[in-house]
Amino acid sequence: MELLSILLETVSTGTGLAALGAGLAAVGAGIGVGRIGDSALQSMARQPELLGDLRANMIVAAALVEGVALFAIIICLLVVFK
Repeated sequence: MELLSILLETVSTGTGLAALGAGLAAVGAGIGVGRIGDSALQSMARQPELLGDLRANMIVAAALVEGVALFAIIICLLVVFK
């Protein structure tokens, strides 16, 4: 119940909604990078001979996820400081 009241208080102000969006973007990026790492490690355990290719693809995918999160945070900052 406490979390709900915090969210409602945050959303009630205009800038609070942007901060909430930036926080959700950061959490989403963390979950995305975690899933990428998990899948890559499982693939490396199954096929160790593909280690180099899997590592390179994992880094590219993680960079794309972080890029999307960065754009979301920038958009939220633009909303706050408009």
